[in-house]
Amino acid sequence: MLNKVFLIGRLTRDPEIRFLPSGSQVTSFTLAVNRAYRSGNEWKEETYFFDIEAFGMLAERLGKQLNKGTQILVEGQLRQDRWETASGEKRVKVKVVAEKVNMISGKTTEKPAEKEEEPELDITTEPEDFSSDEDVPF
Repeated sequence: MLNKVFLIGRLTRDPEIRFLPSGSQVTSFTLAVNRAYRSGNEWKEETYFFDIEAFGMLAERLGKQLNKGTQILVEGQLRQDRWETASGEKRVKVKVVAEKVNMISGKTTEKPAEKEEEPELDITTEPEDFSSDEDVPF
């Protein structure tokens, strides 16, 4: 079976960091992903929001390096959580468990009207891969 997802989007808020009873870190955040489509002769856009979780060393690095507005590429798997509320209602939520995360660009900021447009992203360079522990400066 195959369970693989790739998403490019921006963080809607700063990452939330918590720890499991084992001491392992979990970092979670929401990614906003835009979808452009054509309706007749008009282009429209909708935004989808995906909950992302990362565990262990990847979670530690993401918790330190990401913030609201950062554009990233997430490679991961879908996970379905199921539970029952205190009133007996059954709930289901689908999340993405990140395996690799590449930062595409930093936080976006409002730019003044008198400034020139931001240059396009140079996609010929390889985005930074946060999933590797090599070359860690500490």
